[in-house]
Amino acid sequence: MDIVRNQQKEKMHPHKFTLWVAIGSLIMMFAGLTSAFIVKSNQANWKPVTLPTVFWVSTGVMLLSSLTIQLALRSFKDREMNKYRMLIGLTVLLGIAFIVFQWMGFQQLWAQQITFKGSGGGQFLYVIFGLHALHVAGGLIALAVIFLKGFFGKTKNYSAVPVEVAATYWHFVDALWIYLLVFFMILGKN
Repeated sequence: MDIVRNQQKEKMHPHKFTLWVAIGSLIMMFAGLTSAFIVKSNQANWKPVTLPTVFWVSTGVMLLSSLTIQLALRSFKDREMNKYRMLIGLTVLLGIAFIVFQWMGFQQLWAQQITFKGSGGGQFLYVIFGLHALHVAGGLIALAVIFLKGFFGKTKNYSAVPVEVAATYWHFVDALWIYLLVFFMILGKN
């Protein structure tokens, strides 16, 4: 019986496996989009884009939210539920702040006449950053669900899997944002 239990402990939880498959798919999608950016940036009518500095502020907010979700996961595993609820709530608020700062960045781009129309980095910026924002919004929904379950769950379920999955996904969208920001900072000015 112990052998069977040990073998089951070594297996990856199905939700974690599904998450890693989804992350692999997202990596391929964003790699394809950034590769298309590189190819298109060599065209004669290409217009470069300089990113507003508010995107750096949103990066700081996203990094802070990665810290708060990691601390929330640790608190959940240590059964410090009040601390867990507070940290998950703070992570949700930081995620919302990230989206607000992104919106402010796009308003600055619009003020500079960088729109989706025409040719150039602006089109890619809207598509790539917009898709990232959608994935952050999806992560916010997941965080809101586990936040609400922490307060209003009818059964006391101490499985850390949902929190681990949410934290892994949140760290992924954080790392993805850093990659995209650096990518556009270096290659977007060509």
